[in-house]
Amino acid sequence: MTARAMPLPDDPKSPGPSYDDRPPPARFAYDRHTWKEIAHLLVNLPLGIAGFVYAVVVLAVGVPLTVTVVGLPLLAAGLSGARLLGRAERARARKLLGVHVEEPSPMPVFGGIGVFGWLWSSLKDPVGWRTMLYAFIRLPWGVLTFAVTIAGLFVLWPVLPFVVRGLTNVDRAMVRGLLCPSDELERRIAELESDRGVVVDTAAADLRRIERDLHDGAQARLVALAMGLGLAKEKLLEDPEVAASMVDEAHGEVKLALQELRDLARGIHPAVLTDRGLNAALSSVASRCTVPVKVTADLPERPAAAIEGIAYFTVSELLQNVSKHSGAKSASVEVWRADDRLLIQVWDDGRGGAGPDGGTGLAGLAERLGSVDGLFVIVSPQGGPTTITAELPWRDRAQDHASGSRGR
Repeated sequence: MTARAMPLPDDPKSPGPSYDDRPPPARFAYDRHTWKEIAHLLVNLPLGIAGFVYAVVVLAVGVPLTVTVVGLPLLAAGLSGARLLGRAERARARKLLGVHVEEPSPMPVFGGIGVFGWLWSSLKDPVGWRTMLYAFIRLPWGVLTFAVTIAGLFVLWPVLPFVVRGLTNVDRAMVRGLLCPSDELERRIAELESDRGVVVDTAAADLRRIERDLHDGAQARLVALAMGLGLAKEKLLEDPEVAASMVDEAHGEVKLALQELRDLARGIHPAVLTDRGLNAALSSVASRCTVPVKVTADLPERPAAAIEGIAYFTVSELLQNVSKHSGAKSASVEVWRADDRLLIQVWDDGRGGAGPDGGTGLAGLAERLGSVDGLFVIVSPQGGPTTITAELPWRDRAQDHASGSRGR
């Protein structure tokens, strides 16, 4: 069984969008397809009038009023409504012309959540503006197609199917040119918006985890330590031996608190990763795994610090899964660079059956890698073995420092 938690990059040899740019094949005159095309051309005029009136009203009212408080919201609402017009036109083209076009991605939200985010996103929405342009073009084209089709029904009957075919091919081109998603741009914007939400949610969850670990771990232990030292201070003159014993206990509590703080710091960002790089950090993680793990790292230089951190925590969580869930007797971790990508492969000879829906945190790992344009692929048949491959952008450490300096 193969579970792919993040899609692989598009194959450059793939056929591309789900529609076909070629004109429809030759067919008999006056079949059901021809009558659908005739119906489409006749409906062009009333719908063209409706769309033209909508676009004119939106622009005539919204643009002059942009100097007031209500102008921009009216224009933004009009552009949002234009998306609905475009959806109706795409449905009509699918039904009557057989043009199978994808729906654009939902409108991304820029500038925050709320009224202002919606306002800014609507005004920058390319789908809405292209639909408005389509509405303007449709009126003169609808007048022409309506007139020619009506004349053809009474005068040009023998050649009407060929005329209809030519006119509807222009309609198909207009739908594909103005109402289709603009290549990968809109989908990429939507993906980036989704990835930003994942990053924010992950950061919030990490902060909650750190707060919980401090409150339940080191903080509680330090409070108990302070109370113990206070009692020892009171006992110091009355019973020095009891006070000394209490101080010894407090000394042990200090050691435990320090160890918990070190573990917490390692969970945030381990010192070995900062000081010695990914190879040493992964070897340290592997040494804590309950299964023997062989680590192989072929990294002539270090990637960006953020990429190193994601790679470290990815391997750390995967090895925790190996310890808890796999029942494996051995495992391996391989890390290498391929062009401008960092590749990670974690293998174990356990029972297999791992997947993103198994409650092992694999779905969260896939989201975290996806937030930095990474990939996450699981191959885990029942009975094993399990091979999990993660791919991250490399991004040189020098470039990372340069961008950080510019940010400062």
